[in-house]
Amino acid sequence: MKIYKNIFNKIISLENLFSAWDKFKSDKQKKRDVQQFEWRLEENIFQLRRDLKYRRYKHGSYASFYLHDPKQRHIHKAIVRDRILHHAVFSVLNPIFEQTFISNSLSCRIDKGTHKGIDILDKTLRQISGNNFKPCFALKCDIKKFFGTVDHSILLSIVHKRIKDADTMRLLEEIVESFSSQYSTIFSKKGLPIGNLTSQLFANIYLNEFDQFVKQKLKIKPYIRYTDDFVIVAEDKLYLENLIESIRSFLSDKLALELHPKKVTIRKFHQGIDFLGYIVLPHHRLLRTETKQRIFKKLAKRIGEYKNGAINKQTLEQSLQSYLGVFSHANAYELSNELKNQFWFWLNE
Repeated sequence: MKIYKNIFNKIISLENLFSAWDKFKSDKQKKRDVQQFEWRLEENIFQLRRDLKYRRYKHGSYASFYLHDPKQRHIHKAIVRDRILHHAVFSVLNPIFEQTFISNSLSCRIDKGTHKGIDILDKTLRQISGNNFKPCFALKCDIKKFFGTVDHSILLSIVHKRIKDADTMRLLEEIVESFSSQYSTIFSKKGLPIGNLTSQLFANIYLNEFDQFVKQKLKIKPYIRYTDDFVIVAEDKLYLENLIESIRSFLSDKLALELHPKKVTIRKFHQGIDFLGYIVLPHHRLLRTETKQRIFKKLAKRIGEYKNGAINKQTLEQSLQSYLGVFSHANAYELSNELKNQFWFWLNE
């Protein structure tokens, strides 16, 4: 295992902080808090660096709100100064840990994502089933309240295996400890805020421990994970059933996590495998009903924003193409036509 030392100065360098600002602001330039920070940009960046350099930096509080996409998510938003630092930390730490992740860890990584995940699952199911000539089953699991139950001490100990830099670890502890969820106790602080860029990296670092257990200890190849959802494919249903206890024990004993009791399922390939918004079947791929409904609802909302002047026509058409792109990964020709027809109907009504 490669050890990294003396990376703190790289994180807090002016070059890295200004680069972090550029990445952060790219799609947020109309936000008032971003404009206020930019008004005195150099002064604010230099002050941030001084606070970091002289160990005076303290992470600020969060503003919280709820999003429904499709299920309700509690988002915690840090102030601009802290979010710039998150980008600066991410740019240095991500390359260090990226090389340790397995190829089928698909969340928040370059050239990965949901569409890549569903393509890999489709290919895996066809390989295991011999193009539907052999039995094929998929074990699908979900970790209960994952972001809310990540244990701070365990996370920092995992990071510390590779990062042997006291100043960097002190900074990471400040970021991690800036948030605690309702699942924290007097014995352990828990939770990563959905909304921090660093939370995406920390989630992958945390669950990479589980990925390595699946690959190295259980010797499982047909395994795919996207954040806290994962699938294992096999010919033998009993084999998958026998894996569940080993998986549950590792998550509980090593990572203080719990499988969602209502979201552990084993299904035959021909019944359809529901994953990442799609349902994969032997001869075709469908969109989950909730996914279809959400896209039509989102498009109606975007058209309303266009008519109210909140977005321009180019942005609206980009949204339509994005939704059609989702449909293109399933057998959804008629659905795509329905969406386009609905688009023009809503636009002209």
